[in-house]
Amino acid sequence: MKAALDPNALLESGAHRLVLRATLTPVAGLDRFQPAGFPEIGHVIYDAPRSDGRTEKVCIIDSAPSMANHLETVCLNGPHDPSLSSALAKLPYLRCVTGTNPKNASTHELVVTSFTEGHRLASSYFLEGFRLERGDKVERRFAEELHERFGLRKVAKKSHLLPDGWWNVFETVFQYDPNSLVHGIFFPKWQIRIPRLLTAVHEAFGAMRVATSGVKFDRLGKSTSGQPIFAKDEETAAAIRSTFVLDLGLARSFGREARGLNDKQKALLIALALWKIGALLRAPFRYRSGCDLECREIEMELGSAKKITLAPDGLSIEIGKYIKDARFKNGITDVFWPQTELFKEAVKDEGEQDAGEVEEDEVSE
Repeated sequence: MKAALDPNALLESGAHRLVLRATLTPVAGLDRFQPAGFPEIGHVIYDAPRSDGRTEKVCIIDSAPSMANHLETVCLNGPHDPSLSSALAKLPYLRCVTGTNPKNASTHELVVTSFTEGHRLASSYFLEGFRLERGDKVERRFAEELHERFGLRKVAKKSHLLPDGWWNVFETVFQYDPNSLVHGIFFPKWQIRIPRLLTAVHEAFGAMRVATSGVKFDRLGKSTSGQPIFAKDEETAAAIRSTFVLDLGLARSFGREARGLNDKQKALLIALALWKIGALLRAPFRYRSGCDLECREIEMELGSAKKITLAPDGLSIEIGKYIKDARFKNGITDVFWPQTELFKEAVKDEGEQDAGEVEEDEVSE
């Protein structure tokens, strides 16, 4: 068990993937829980075919993109604190900052980080900003630096990556923001896509919909809605499970011999993925008011080896050691946006009125 959870042993195992299945239950002995809702369709329940010819109702509690965001949240000091957890100290990442003077760091305001921005390193908040170096603004946009570091070739108005350039991409992304390789990243203008190293889904099996309702009270009568009654859906299920798939083959592909990432750098990516899973499952699993779950056990599957059952605290990784062994060249990279560029006023369409502006003939007595 111990060797299987060692990132170096996982890389050497030859297995294509590591699968972890965590069984969760609602806290306090409750039956109902609230899945994520999707626009226009609400909660998603589908019929999944089984080998014996029957079908089973499966509910999507959280999708893969949603789970990816949850796995980033545990890397922060709190849901409203964008600074990185002390356990991940010295792990490189990017911050987008703004202000009127790039040299005066005390006046900079944080906008987003590569752990909170949806497109991670490939976000326009970083690509279109200017990297700060010793307090000075580099006089070209960060996208131009990455374009050069990746070794992209310009043909007419398009940029192309030759096969050997992928090693530059892996090295560069790793040095600036290794979490982007775990999460997956896409540069659409350059046709560079790296799939998720870690994919997670959260589902309920044997699910059934529970239709309930609520009412909104307007105590002071300040609205015209009165006291509307609204419908609300919850679910029950025979089993609730989060499944994590770690693509070990993809991690190995990030380096070969002296090109791309070395073994210690690839081991960090595996260690970071395992650390994130462990932190997620040990913390309160509550992403909505009506969805308060806790982890009971974790089942591990590695290749053809026999399945192993772990306790919820069985995914403890000394992540600091792997960060140190990776020998990063970069720390936190600040990308600067002048306030005049970041906070531009919206251009008013012809005939559009400012908020609060009312024509005289629109005033009713």
